[in-house]
Amino acid sequence: MKKVFKKDFYGTELVVETGHMAKQATGACLVKYGDTAVLSASTIGKEPTNLNFFPLLVIYQEKLYSAGKIPGGFFKREGRPTEHETLISRAIDRPLRPLFGEGFRNEVQVINTVMSSDPNKTPEMTAMFGASLSLSIGGVPFDGPVAGVMVGLIDGEFILNPTPEQLVESEIDLIVAGTKDAINMVEAGAKEVDEEIMLDAIMFGHEKIKELVAFQEEIIAEVGKERIEVERKTPSKDLIKKVEKLEAGRITKAVSNADKLERKNTIEDIEKAVIAELEEKILAEKMEKDEIKEQLKYASQILEEIQVKEVRRLITEDKIRPDGRKTDELRALESEIDIFNRTHGSAMFTRGQTQALAAVTLGALREAQIIDDIGVEEDKRFMLHYNFPQYSVGETGRYGGPGRREIGHGALGERALLQVLPDEDEFPYTVRVVSEILESNGSSSQATICAGSMALMAAGVPIKAPVAGIAMGLIKNDDKYTVLTDIQGLEDHYGDMDFKVAGTEQGICSLQMDIKISGITKDIFKQSLSQAKSARLKILENMNNTISEPRKELSKFAPKVKIMRISPDKIRDVIGTGGKNITNIIEQCNDVKIDIEQDGRIVLMHEESYFIDKAMKLIEDIIREVEIGEKYLGKVKRIEKFGAFVELWPGQEGLVHISKLDNKHIKNVEDVVKVGDTIEVKVIKVDDRGRVDLSRKAVLNDIKK
Repeated sequence: MKKVFKKDFYGTELVVETGHMAKQATGACLVKYGDTAVLSASTIGKEPTNLNFFPLLVIYQEKLYSAGKIPGGFFKREGRPTEHETLISRAIDRPLRPLFGEGFRNEVQVINTVMSSDPNKTPEMTAMFGASLSLSIGGVPFDGPVAGVMVGLIDGEFILNPTPEQLVESEIDLIVAGTKDAINMVEAGAKEVDEEIMLDAIMFGHEKIKELVAFQEEIIAEVGKERIEVERKTPSKDLIKKVEKLEAGRITKAVSNADKLERKNTIEDIEKAVIAELEEKILAEKMEKDEIKEQLKYASQILEEIQVKEVRRLITEDKIRPDGRKTDELRALESEIDIFNRTHGSAMFTRGQTQALAAVTLGALREAQIIDDIGVEEDKRFMLHYNFPQYSVGETGRYGGPGRREIGHGALGERALLQVLPDEDEFPYTVRVVSEILESNGSSSQATICAGSMALMAAGVPIKAPVAGIAMGLIKNDDKYTVLTDIQGLEDHYGDMDFKVAGTEQGICSLQMDIKISGITKDIFKQSLSQAKSARLKILENMNNTISEPRKELSKFAPKVKIMRISPDKIRDVIGTGGKNITNIIEQCNDVKIDIEQDGRIVLMHEESYFIDKAMKLIEDIIREVEIGEKYLGKVKRIEKFGAFVELWPGQEGLVHISKLDNKHIKNVEDVVKVGDTIEVKVIKVDDRGRVDLSRKAVLNDIKK
């Protein structure tokens, strides 16, 4: 039966409808926030899978009809997810995933479909609200509910769910998600904001989240289904004892090997030996084939759990990290630039066993990425693409298009560097940074930011300041916790938090936090931000020793750019009928690239300045206007009985009537001028059709005076 719930959420009506749509899903709700409407439907598999991880799939999809748009391209229907859809799917997944509990193996899918979109009433956070509620009212064993909000900062005031127009002015673009008790996901871009301000913004967001969670709890109390009981896939105590006896502390010793590959190979060898011994013992017990397979899978989980416990024990009790560092100590740093000659800029940043190589390419503004989604942004001129080949971790694997992780890491790096990028008027280029991860042992996205920052400076891009990134970790047992600086792969995998902070010496440019526990407190946030700042300044010092400011000159292989401005009324003249004029200019100037904006700004680009200057002269000739009373030196182009046509400049002619060629009477035009002659003429009149009346006689009379 249809139920409707309403709440005024800071001036905007939040409406939830249940029992009306998608009734065969485990749980479903239609959430309306102003004119935005999102249908969230959750479904849980009936039986646990045999996978050794929790198979959760979260999808955020924007239907273009929701914004009154028809998809671009040849196929007029939505296709593969856009980058924005992928990023928001990840943002919704991250606060949900930690709340399903250990051993949960039933497949869960949460599909959020934007059906009506008002960009001023965040479809993204509406979908996060719906995802949590659909799981909760469906009785899925999920320790929510959760909610999320966006936070902006304008003129010192925090703004809840800012509009796209407000975000342009805002110093912060922040997404905060969490339960009523704690925050469990943060995503932010910021214009070099101080740590204290960022912390206050996060806490401001959490206060609003509590209200949304309370609203969900009211709805769940009225329409929520009985909680579904599922089988938790956990090994028996007897098997745990057998595995621990066979392992005999060997993994515990191997965990402390600082070299990632050596440690990995040693532990794999130990695990293989333990599994082989265990299989012999199990076979002797004459179990069924499927049961043997299940027991061996559990044994692998037990062996991994031994690693987890030892890593966490070393850090929390002995205050020793697997590679021997102190809790706030960075790995060895190395910065290099000019790795390649032909790229417009390149740099490599190495932190321990993580290495990122960044290459910069500068292009014309028309090469900006076209955005085809429901948002207000139509294109973007700065792109950062992150590639993570399997060899970077010493493995083989699938190669294809970028996955969710690669898209997410690229977007995080892009968000950080975008804050210091010059605007279009100062630097009229499309800029692409590509990060190739050559080696990885944790925090490759932050190494990308360091390498990308140096590569931009090496390319001569006038960024406001260098940017560095660092990843913080957390090991938490009850009320005791340890914050780790510069986490490596093992600490990320077995720890409770991955908290990435990037910024300049002045402040934070980007922030991302994922956790595996239910949430973290303000004190943990504060300590993490403080340690991150100290580490960031040390990394910036290392980078500055290699390159401290942007180069004054671009690479000789980079295209050169000049900007000119014309009246918007003249754009049509420059382009010409059917593009005739602009095509002619491009052909005459060795394929110079010309971008014409609606406000009359023209950006010209070529590898050689000569062709840019030539194109600018041709454009100036087209838009140049004849001034009455002015004198011009022109060339006679053709002769008629009634006078001579004189070219003042390419594309602009005027007529000197036979009566205005000389002071004395003449019978034939050819008696005074011939085709090809250069003569000085004066503009007498321009009629309403643009025809120019010239006089040589007037020039002669002026000379006599």
